[in-house]
Amino acid sequence: MQNDERIRRARPDDVPAIVDLVYGLAEYERAPDECRLTAEQLQAALFGEKPAVFCHVAETGGEVVGCALWFLNFSTWRGVHGIYLEDLFVRPEQRGSGLGKALLIALAQECVANGYERLEWSVLDWNTPAIDFYKSLGALPQDEWTTFRLTDVALTQLGS
Repeated sequence: MQNDERIRRARPDDVPAIVDLVYGLAEYERAPDECRLTAEQLQAALFGEKPAVFCHVAETGGEVVGCALWFLNFSTWRGVHGIYLEDLFVRPEQRGSGLGKALLIALAQECVANGYERLEWSVLDWNTPAIDFYKSLGALPQDEWTTFRLTDVALTQLGS
């Protein structure tokens, strides 16, 4: 599959735009007050001494209008790494232009090129447009799994 020239790896000067996109995603997901990401945090995570987070961006007209933030996970059953897609977001005015699909293709290419056997992500149950889009690409929901999370007080109590 041919590379889409609108998609590239993020560069340090993209960080402010990516942070803005993450806040746009938080707004879309009806949780704007939960997003606390700073440019400094993202700069360190993406471009610090030992980056553990990676990012592809979608660019049109010299402007970053979409992003896919991801990190490696590991499947003990398969014995190899995979990619966990933390955030995929394309500005509303750019949706329908193929950028979301192009970002996912870029991540699938990362998997294939590196021998990773999974590309996984979560989607909110109410986000029917996204669910339909992902299914159209051949992605399958993992209905037999329930996500659990520890944060804030519960995490502190358990870890103290």
